[in-house]
Amino acid sequence: MTVSRAVKGSYRALDQEWFRRPRPVADPRLRLVCFPHAGGAASFFRDWPQWLPADIEVAAVCYPGREDRIALPAVETMDVLADRIAEELVPALDRPLAFFGHSMGASVAHEVAMRIERRHGRVLRRLLVSSRGAPSRLRPSGISRESDEVLVRNVKGLGGTSSGALDHPDLRELLLPAIRADYRLIDDYRPADPPPRIAVPVTALLGDRDPHVQEADMRAWAEVTEGDFGLRILPGDHFYLLAQAPSLVGEVGRLLAGG
Repeated sequence: MTVSRAVKGSYRALDQEWFRRPRPVADPRLRLVCFPHAGGAASFFRDWPQWLPADIEVAAVCYPGREDRIALPAVETMDVLADRIAEELVPALDRPLAFFGHSMGASVAHEVAMRIERRHGRVLRRLLVSSRGAPSRLRPSGISRESDEVLVRNVKGLGGTSSGALDHPDLRELLLPAIRADYRLIDDYRPADPPPRIAVPVTALLGDRDPHVQEADMRAWAEVTEGDFGLRILPGDHFYLLAQAPSLVGEVGRLLAGG
């Protein structure tokens, strides 16, 4: 793998408030936009560039209410969040785009993909959805209306990089508002029924021991696309992609190289 070239301003850079680029690329062949899970942050994807070709630029979405945007109120509705991200991505339309969304991020990525295609006629290279059922399979959990203890127990049951931080009272106080806002967004999300089909090829990914998402939930993503559909099942639970990161991201790179 070659070292990425220094940034020379030869392309339209994304807004630094909404996107984090762990390895900026001067002349990217493609941008992979990554959407974090509920309570997740852009840093979840900071290591991904090392396993991708040097001409693919990772741009991880930084939702309000976390990391260096923690002072901002988190967005609690899907339409508001997807509309804003789609607007912020307009400068990125000068290059091919692909989206990867994990858990809640899969639904956000799908909604943004629909807006990009409808408003700009732009078809993504690929939409990759991870550990989140297709729109027709989603049901509100109601967890966002439960007590802090119930919410924390659910988050910790899923695992992930930040679940251990919830054991520390000060960190829990900082993190919980964004987590609850994300769960409220999930609970209140009502996708179109049936969802409009988009042209982008879709790849669904799932851990074989995910306690909350079944294989049938992921296969139903075929309903949203007029393009090709594929399902990949990997070893692991809801956060299978932590242990599988090098092989998973390598596979993503191969998929994107193939169109």
